[in-house]
Amino acid sequence: MLTEKLESLRALFAEMDRALIAYSGGIDSTLVAKVAYDVLGDRALAITAESPSLLPEDLEDAQIQAAEIGVLHEVVQTHEMDNPNYTSNPVNRCYFCKSELHDTLKPLALRRGYPYVVDGVNADDLLDYRPGIQAAKERGARSPLAELGISKLEVREISRHLGLSCWDKPAQPCLSSRFPYGEEITAAKLQRVGRAERHLRTLGLKNLRVRSVGDTAQIELMPEQIKEFVLTTDLAVLTTTLQSYGFLYVTLDLEGYRSGKLNKVLQLAQTS
Repeated sequence: MLTEKLESLRALFAEMDRALIAYSGGIDSTLVAKVAYDVLGDRALAITAESPSLLPEDLEDAQIQAAEIGVLHEVVQTHEMDNPNYTSNPVNRCYFCKSELHDTLKPLALRRGYPYVVDGVNADDLLDYRPGIQAAKERGARSPLAELGISKLEVREISRHLGLSCWDKPAQPCLSSRFPYGEEITAAKLQRVGRAERHLRTLGLKNLRVRSVGDTAQIELMPEQIKEFVLTTDLAVLTTTLQSYGFLYVTLDLEGYRSGKLNKVLQLAQTS
């Protein structure tokens, strides 16, 4: 089954002839870039958007992974932080982020002679609240993984089959996803969240989030890691470190990490 989906993915790119990949460096867009390069060679171009919502270490990872694949890779600047519709953090914030991204990539693709812009949206993403997907569709972008029904788990399995070193890389959406809807997003807030998560990863943690709730850093870990974390971590040192990044308070979410947790408020609104 996985072999069939991989072959379908290769066939899809063979039909495109030339493709520009919206490449964040996450596992999904990395797989898309890998297969596109395997099929198209230098007729595939991966573009990473650099902005305050992307961790510097994630940009570096993207560059390293692109070099490992061999795909042509460039970095462009996006300016979603200049749009109050984005920084005010409404429930459809992601729409304005992806609008800025694809309003940057589509003209670039046309100038360079790339008839297709593709992204790393997978089949599971279609089941979640992702207003950015609509923005990409409106601008003509295609999502090969979603089109072929390839799930997140299958992305990882295919990536491992192809020998991608990042096959088990944790999901890492943009830093703006760490803020409750309605809380203003600033470059300074993004930076402190990014620094906090980088620090926690130095402690050996992989799947985590630091939610920024006002002046509070709300740490989310995998539920099975919470007890050991509390018992083995110098919490006073950790608190002092995160406060040095600009937070006043540091808390631990006892429910644990769950992707899309901040969308819970939307579900409650629909049932009330």
